[in-house]
Amino acid sequence: MTSQVRGAQLARLLGQWHALPGRRRSPDYAALAAAVRGLLADGRLPLGVRLPAERELAEALRISRTTVTAAYRQLRETGHLASRRGAGSWTMLPGTHRVASTGLWTPLDDRDMIDLGVAALAAPPQLVPAARAAAEDLPRYLGGAGYHPTGIIELREAVARSYTARGLPTSAEQIMVTSGTQHALDLVLRLALAPGGSVLVESPTYPNALAALSARRARITTHGLAVDGPGWDADLLLGSIRQVRPKLAYLIPDFQNPTGHLMSAELRERVVAAAHSAGTDLVVDESFVDLPLDGTELPPPAATFDRHSRVISIGGMSKPYWGGLRIGWVRASAPQVQRLAAARVGVDMASPVLDQLVAVHLLADAPTIVAARRAQLAAQRDALLDALAQRLPDWRVTAPHGGVTLWAELDGPISSALARAAEEVGVRLAPGPRFGLDGTLERFLRLPFTLPAADLVEAVGRLAAVRYDLDRAGRPQWREATVIA
Repeated sequence: MTSQVRGAQLARLLGQWHALPGRRRSPDYAALAAAVRGLLADGRLPLGVRLPAERELAEALRISRTTVTAAYRQLRETGHLASRRGAGSWTMLPGTHRVASTGLWTPLDDRDMIDLGVAALAAPPQLVPAARAAAEDLPRYLGGAGYHPTGIIELREAVARSYTARGLPTSAEQIMVTSGTQHALDLVLRLALAPGGSVLVESPTYPNALAALSARRARITTHGLAVDGPGWDADLLLGSIRQVRPKLAYLIPDFQNPTGHLMSAELRERVVAAAHSAGTDLVVDESFVDLPLDGTELPPPAATFDRHSRVISIGGMSKPYWGGLRIGWVRASAPQVQRLAAARVGVDMASPVLDQLVAVHLLADAPTIVAARRAQLAAQRDALLDALAQRLPDWRVTAPHGGVTLWAELDGPISSALARAAEEVGVRLAPGPRFGLDGTLERFLRLPFTLPAADLVEAVGRLAAVRYDLDRAGRPQWREATVIA
C-alpha cells in the first residue's frame, strides 16, 4: 500500500521554498517543483509516496491551484512524479537513473563522477590470488549441500583468532559468518529487538544502521557526539542508558562512522556496566577496527568487559579489504550464535562457500594487506586535509587517527544545498542530514578519504568553486536535483 503525505505535512517539509537561491529568476511553479526535487534529493521525501491533491497543497501553501498544477506537470515531465486520474500522484524515478552504492538513485552516465558518498576502498592486489586459491580449495566442499548457517569452520576459526589476538579469547563457536556487516546487524536486530523496541544510537551515525532500525519500527533515542575532543560525553551517554533503559544500544566505538572518534577503554568499561544494570544489549560495530592510523593504539574490545553476554560485536571485510566481498560476522556467546543461525535460516540460509574461502586466504595475509591499507589511507587523509585547508579554510575539520572518513563542520547550514550543487560539477556527496534522524546536521558533511589523492584534491577544488557560487546572488544552484532518494 502506497503511503501518503498530506498537504500540511508537505508544506512543513517545503519550508521557505519560495526563498531558495535564484528564486527571482524562476516562476512560482518552477520554484515549487525544484523544492520538491530537493526534498527527494535529501531523502526527506521518500520514493513511492503519494503527494497531496493539487487543491489540498494549494490551500496548505496559500497559493493558487494553477501554480501547483503547473509544478506537478513539470515534475511529471522530469520523471519525478507519476499521476493517474482518480488515483493521485506519487513520487517516482526518472527512467535514466539507477541505484548507486550510496543507496540513492543516480544518473546512468556518471562514469566521470568523483564519488565521495562511498566510504570504501578499491580491492587490494591480493584479492585475485586469494580467489584463485579459494577455487582450488572449493572441491573439498562440493560433496556436501553447501549450507553452513554459521559459516565454514576455517573462516570462523580465522575470525576467532583475530579476536584472541586483540586480547579477547574467542572460540569458533562464538562466531557466525554473515553476508556483510549490514547483514550481521539485520540478523542481530531480528533476534534482539522486537518491532517497536527502544534503541539508543549515536548522532551522527551510520545511515544504513538507521535504515535497519527503521525497518524494525524502532523507537530511537540519540546521543549527540561532539565534533572534536573525545566525541562521547560520558555522563550524558551513561545517563541516557540508565534513564531510557533501551532494549538495545548500537555503538561504533572504533573510529566512529562518520566522525572518526575512538572511544576510550574507561568509557567502554563503564558503558558495558551501565548496559548490564539497565538490561540493555550492546551491539558494537567494529567495521573500522583494523584501520588505526599514525600508530594509534587501540583500546580493548568492548566485549572484553562483558561478563553477562550483553555485548554482541559485528564486523566484516568491507573496509579493510573490499566491499564486493560480502563477508561479515557476529561475535557473541555460543548460545546466541545458535539462535542467530536459527533465525537466519528463514532469511538466506548461508553465505557463499567460495566467498568464505576467499576471505580465509585474505585473512591469512592480513598483516601485509592491512599495513598497506593503513599507509594508503594515511597519505590520502593528509592530502584531503591539505586540500581543505588551502581551498576551504573556513571549514572545521579534526584529523581522525583511524577509519576512512572526515566529519567536516561547514561554514553554514548548507550541506544538502552543497550536495545538490556538487552533483552538477561531478562530485557526489553524502550530506550531513543522512547521518541523523530529523533533518538536522546541515552544518556537517562526511568526506571519505578512500579515493586516490589526486581525485580528492580535484574534488575539493570543485567543492570550493561550488561553495563560492552558493553565496553569489542570482545563481540558481539549487534548481535541479540529480540524486533521487
